Amino acid sequence: MRKIILTAIAVFGFTFANAQTGGFSKGDVFISGALTVGSVKTGDVKTSSFEIEPKAGYFVTENIAIGAKLGYGTVKDVSDAFTAGAFGRYYFTPVSQFSVFGQAGLDYTSIKDKVTDTKSNEFGVNVGLGLSYFLSNHFAIEATWAGLGYSVNDNGGDGADKTNSFGFGSDLRSVNFGVVYKF
Repeated sequence: MRKIILTAIAVFGFTFANAQTGGFSKGDVFISGALTVGSVKTGDVKTSSFEIEPKAGYFVTENIAIGAKLGYGTVKDVSDAFTAGAFGRYYFTPVSQFSVFGQAGLDYTSIKDKVTDTKSNEFGVNVGLGLSYFLSNHFAIEATWAGLGYSVNDNGGDGADKTNSFGFGSDLRSVNFGVVYKF
C-alpha cells in the first residue's frame, strides 16, 4: 500500500510539474549562482573555506542571454579571491520545458595570498554546455559542465613567471547542478 501511495504522489508531482511548463523568452531575467562552505581537518590543523558567486542573465532575444557574475571566496588564513565575469548563452529550445544551451564566459580574479602577502591576477575564458529543466514557470534546475577553458595568472608580477592553464574535455564527474529563478 505504501508503494502505491508513493507512486501516486510521484505521478501527481510529475504531472503538476509538466502542467506548469516554463521556458525563456525575450526580456526574461534569471538569477542563479554558487554558495560553498567547507572545512578540512588534518591532525590538529583545520582549514575553513567559503565562496559566494551570484550571477544574473537577461534574454536579449528568444535564444540569446547575456549576463554577469560577482564572486568572493576565502580560505581562512590562506587566501582571498574576488571574481568578476561576463557570460553569453545560446539556448537551442528556449521556450521548452527542457532546453540545451551553449555558454561562453570571461572571468577576472584578483587573488591575495595571505601566507606570502602577495597579490596576483587571473584572466580566464571558458566554453561549455548546459541543460535547463523547468519545474514551474519560475524555477528550473540546471546542469552545466565546462568543455574548454584557458586562463593566465600573473603570479604577482614583478618578474614572476606567468602560469598558463588549458583544459579540454567532457569530464562528467565535474558536472555542476543548480537552481535558476526566472522573473
